[in-house]
Amino acid sequence: MSNEPDRERLRQLETRLKEAKGEEKQKKTGDEAYNQASFAWQMVIELTVGLLIGFGIGYGLDALFGTKPIFMVLFIMLGFAAGMKVMLSTAAQMQKKAEDAQNAQTTAEEEGNGRG
Repeated sequence: MSNEPDRERLRQLETRLKEAKGEEKQKKTGDEAYNQASFAWQMVIELTVGLLIGFGIGYGLDALFGTKPIFMVLFIMLGFAAGMKVMLSTAAQMQKKAEDAQNAQTTAEEEGNGRG
């Protein structure tokens, strides 16, 4: 007879834990959306900075040597290439971080299911 109240308390505790975990998942989803927007802005800024630096160097060289569009066009293309390279490396880092988080979550769930 003493086991029956304990089982009921355990069920109630399990229900409360599931509710708490559900709220935590909703909170993480909002943080994840903010994090993805932050990464998107970071990539846009990296590309824009590459273009602006290329433009600045090209314009400066054109003004220095008196050749109007040649260096500007060349360095804008180089700045675009550099910005794309940095942007793609940032995207690769973001993808690796997401995969690592997914693998950690899967491992934790498998360990939790193995114990229960």
